[in-house]
Amino acid sequence: MAGPLRGPFSFVFDMSPAIDDFALFGLPHRFALDRGELDARRRALQGEVHPDRFAGADAAARRAAMQSAVRVNEAHARLADPLKRAAYLCELEGTPIRAEDNTAMPLDFLREQMAWRESLDDAGSRAEVDAVAHDLANARRVAYERLASTLDERRDFAAAAQEVRALMFIERFAADVDDRLVALEG
Repeated sequence: MAGPLRGPFSFVFDMSPAIDDFALFGLPHRFALDRGELDARRRALQGEVHPDRFAGADAAARRAAMQSAVRVNEAHARLADPLKRAAYLCELEGTPIRAEDNTAMPLDFLREQMAWRESLDDAGSRAEVDAVAHDLANARRVAYERLASTLDERRDFAAAAQEVRALMFIERFAADVDDRLVALEG
């Protein structure tokens, strides 16, 4: 993607990949963010770089506008999702998540995962699956609170990467619980 894109009103946007997503949206490198503010900034950026605004421009400007719009959408998707945002922050700070080759988890967390799995496997009614979903929702909430503190207050990115990997397990299990609820309805 080319560097700066000059909008119809002579405003220059630097959409280069070297600009991180937070900088693109004018936000600080923090886990906690105001979703309404993020969405408003996305709308403002899209309003300036939307390809329709460059319909009468030359091919290079139209292509740059398309690339810029994609860049804004991708950055927004990454920042809007708390788990993706946390992983991105860790990577920006030099601590990659490495979920594909680092699956080591604390023993207590693994025991909790096994207990959830057993509870879901043993659940025979909607109420029992709902109870598992309720326990999982509480654990998820606590895990995200811990992650926010680890990232924004302690700034411990290695510990945050571990929290992200744990939340990836929790989110996958939450999808399994949702699938089980759908199966019970059908």
